[in-house]
Amino acid sequence: MTEFIRTIKPLESKSFFLFGARGVGKSTFIRNFLRGKASLFVDLLSPAAEDKYAKNPDLLAREIIPHHASLEWIVIDEVQKCPKLLDVVQMLIVEHQLKFILSGSSARRLKQKGVNLLAGRALNEYMFPLTHIELASAFDLQAVLETGSLPEVRTSESVEVQHAFLRAYALNYITTEIQAEQWVKNLPPFRRFLEVAGQMNGKILNYTSIAKDIGVDPNTVQSYFEILEDTLIGIRLPGFSRSLRKQQRQAPKFFLFDLGVKRALDRTLDVPLKPQTAAYGEAFEHFVIVEIMRQASYARKDFRYSYLLTKDGVEIDLIVDRPGRPTVLVEIKSKNQIDSHDGRHLKHFETDFKDPLRIIISNDETEKNFDGIKSQHWRKGIREIIDL
Repeated sequence: MTEFIRTIKPLESKSFFLFGARGVGKSTFIRNFLRGKASLFVDLLSPAAEDKYAKNPDLLAREIIPHHASLEWIVIDEVQKCPKLLDVVQMLIVEHQLKFILSGSSARRLKQKGVNLLAGRALNEYMFPLTHIELASAFDLQAVLETGSLPEVRTSESVEVQHAFLRAYALNYITTEIQAEQWVKNLPPFRRFLEVAGQMNGKILNYTSIAKDIGVDPNTVQSYFEILEDTLIGIRLPGFSRSLRKQQRQAPKFFLFDLGVKRALDRTLDVPLKPQTAAYGEAFEHFVIVEIMRQASYARKDFRYSYLLTKDGVEIDLIVDRPGRPTVLVEIKSKNQIDSHDGRHLKHFETDFKDPLRIIISNDETEKNFDGIKSQHWRKGIREIIDL
């Protein structure tokens, strides 16, 4: 299987949590990261191992301490399955200067139980589906728009195999994971919700309307979206406000973490995406937004993201708040030829922000400037926004 060079770069001097949805490549990354280093691996996906350490967390210390001088790293996979181990981990870090990689597909259980998150002794790192930089020469925009960039998909040459994997991921893994963690008591409405979540990708959420569609109350729908966020399956993009308190009152947009999973959930995998159609434009916008977020995270940028929609329908697709640097107003167009009309919404807000970077990101290879509004191909535009 092809192995891609990942751009995530954890600091080797310190323990770290490694969070990411299942299938993004955490295990492969850890294996490569530890190549040539003395290490110990604890797999809590094994029911026997989970049961053993849940009953007796201190057993981990008794197993490790006799060998601690020869170990560079200790990996605990799916650490959220046994949160009590984190107290033992903290002791081993403090008293024996051991370094840990604590990986998992969700921090939800850790957050819910208010467990020991090691008080800054371990950094938080996040992994995502492959970026276009990581795919390198294997990157194909049309393929990524249609089937996403999970490693298992991008290393499968057969479209049939890709589709089968994505359907299994969407229909089996997500519901199995949720059921195993007992976050949802009644699964049938949640399964119906997942298809709606695919349909709502990139759209402003109306919890009341969705609740009517799937037969639950709006608070339950909101909790379902929170589960997708906490398990790193989805991202809510808030409406813009200069006040964080007001921003949280705006109805957010929602994006799934992978374009292929989105199409599996809303059952459109077999529908080709054709340029110059609304579906293609929505997929391209989805791609650009998650690509910016992934690369900015890997570059350790402390950005905040939102969208803006006025009462009269003027919209900015993405606003990137960059501390110490100009705010970026992004218009995303899938077109191959951009003209000044495409920047009209960016022009509308030229006096509302202090010297913002206004940019149209598109498939147009020719760089243009329309009275201070840049038009750039998406590759260059993303680099400029993140300041790579």
